[in-house]
Amino acid sequence: MNASRGPLEGIRVVELASIGPGPHAAMMLADLGADVVRVQRPKDSTAFQAQLRGRTLTTADLKNPADVAAVLALIGKADVLIEGYRPGVAERLGLGPDIALERNPRLVYGRMTGWGQEGPRAQRAGHDINYIGLTGALNGIGRKGERPVPPINLLGDYGGGSVFLVLGIMAALLERQRSGQGQVVDAAMVDGVLTLAHTMVSLNQLGLWSDERGTNVLDTGMAWYDTYTTADGRHMAVGAFEPQFYAELLRVLELDPETLPQQNDRAGQEVLRKVFTERFAAKTQAEWSELFDGVDACVTPVRTFSEALTDEHLTARTALVDVGGIQQPAPAPRFSRTPPPIPAPAPSVTTPLGDVWA
Repeated sequence: MNASRGPLEGIRVVELASIGPGPHAAMMLADLGADVVRVQRPKDSTAFQAQLRGRTLTTADLKNPADVAAVLALIGKADVLIEGYRPGVAERLGLGPDIALERNPRLVYGRMTGWGQEGPRAQRAGHDINYIGLTGALNGIGRKGERPVPPINLLGDYGGGSVFLVLGIMAALLERQRSGQGQVVDAAMVDGVLTLAHTMVSLNQLGLWSDERGTNVLDTGMAWYDTYTTADGRHMAVGAFEPQFYAELLRVLELDPETLPQQNDRAGQEVLRKVFTERFAAKTQAEWSELFDGVDACVTPVRTFSEALTDEHLTARTALVDVGGIQQPAPAPRFSRTPPPIPAPAPSVTTPLGDVWA
């Protein structure tokens, strides 16, 4: 039996409690085997308890010099620090990167913000919707002639935030093997979102991606890349981009291509959309799912989060696991030689600060 704790076994992480992408990044590191200690205030809420899986919890009053000294002692034993404060707050608390790196020159100091550590908005409040709004990404999400639609907080907080923080931390840990030195990782959601949107940003400057949402290839501008309502009020996701997949879409829908506009005819997209809408409305989601099962047409049912828990494919991959009685996403990605175990539930008690890594 493989006793691996994951590829990050032996890496120690101090997480200064915050919300959103900071704890999400710490969760991912813990999932992959890192020993993560979350330092929170005595009265901090643990409302998002599930996201605290795999951690050790401890408390500290960061306005108390003795507790700050104890946290610095913990940082001295760590490989990574994660903080998600506004710029300057960690410094005022006596836990900024200069002090931390003086205490531990090998430390990777991860900073997570929305706007970044500098710039005219650096000290301004914001949330996912603001960060993706400023970068242009939010403007590109929605239907033609309608308002932009926030993609919950997946794009800014997690896609552009925690994922890029983890990427930066891992790169800095790898570089440390050569130099023996730590460094500061400045992960800003605006930077991450722009990187995620690299293709659209670049194509836009070449005149190949319109600022008018709902008119481009991947934003519902094409009828064959969209969602459709079924007879029972559910939906199917259609992504028949390539011609061979599009041909299969028409075949299953029992449509003669000779009677329709060409697949990529911009002027004919509303005709195609009307025909597809009528066809999908004629059967239930379950009926269409069965008809498209095993067919390379890139057509799948739109599941709810609840339904995803029992989806055949996700179940076969064990993509969700039981963590303390709650179905949660399994650690990702997967590793052939050092697979991480199922995460431990979030602890129900805190460990005294002085007992951590004693």
